[in-house]
Amino acid sequence: MRYRLVIFDWDGTLMDSAARIVDCMQAASRDAGWGELSADAVRNIIGLGLPEAIATLCPGIDPDRAELLRSRYAWHFVEGNDTPMRFFAGVEAGVAGLRGRDGQRLAVATGKSRRGLDRVFRDSDSGSWFHASRTADETRSKPHPLMLEELLEELEVAVEEAVMVGDTEYDLEMARAIGMDRVAVTWGVHAPERLAASQPAFTAEAVPELFNWLQGR
Repeated sequence: MRYRLVIFDWDGTLMDSAARIVDCMQAASRDAGWGELSADAVRNIIGLGLPEAIATLCPGIDPDRAELLRSRYAWHFVEGNDTPMRFFAGVEAGVAGLRGRDGQRLAVATGKSRRGLDRVFRDSDSGSWFHASRTADETRSKPHPLMLEELLEELEVAVEEAVMVGDTEYDLEMARAIGMDRVAVTWGVHAPERLAASQPAFTAEAVPELFNWLQGR
């Protein structure tokens, strides 16, 4: 196998969820009285932890309004919005192919909260796919590499035996910070030229390309 441990980002890498995130963040901003946020601005922060995302989108926001915006985003995402979220075509088969390899370890490193990741694991029946996961609210938000360091320690894998797969510079930069190989996918939220600046070992333009490369084909 090419790597003993493959660590995936979630939103924009495995799951096509950007449209829902954008809609919910825009609605939450209006609810909190901050005003309209552009779709491009919201897409830019996908992958960050929610407090870091709000601080980036709303510079100078006071703590009370930030908390209101956070709570309204959570409400819209869970209850107030029904924009579909599905795995990108080919993801389920690709992950199944990796899982069938002896000694292969899989993990998730995401800007979601633990509650949010557990919910989507349950709703998509995918939690059993992964040996470990880290979320932004239980460690440090991307691009800080702490969640990767914790996954390596938990799964007892050396950094040279692991790879981070993601659609944003935040994913790739946290891996680069600790010398971990990284793979960029171009179907997510950051442009290919932006991803290229992080010097990925491979750039996948389609889901089958990603999983073929990970399996050494």
